[in-house]
Amino acid sequence: MKDMTEDEADEYARWFRCLADPTRIRLLHLIAQAPDPITVGELVEQIGKSQSTVSRHLQLLADDRYIFTEPDGVRTLISVNRACMSALPEAARRIMAADT
Repeated sequence: MKDMTEDEADEYARWFRCLADPTRIRLLHLIAQAPDPITVGELVEQIGKSQSTVSRHLQLLADDRYIFTEPDGVRTLISVNRACMSALPEAARRIMAADT
């Protein structure tokens, strides 16, 4: 396993920092288990938080590329970035210097 660069460490820290909030974890879980893109309104109903709170958390998840957002008329469709399913566990293995 190669040494971790400072840029990689910064990126991994950003990824994990983004997940260090229970509301974002719950949102990501709901989005990941949805069979189709889900709307912000649906997430607001399921999570029990205000639309502005949910939107702020979604923006943070989108900034770190955990989710994709797509405008659809007056609503926004949200889907999970499936590449995270392999990139995030790989980051954890790299951090812990675990063999793959």
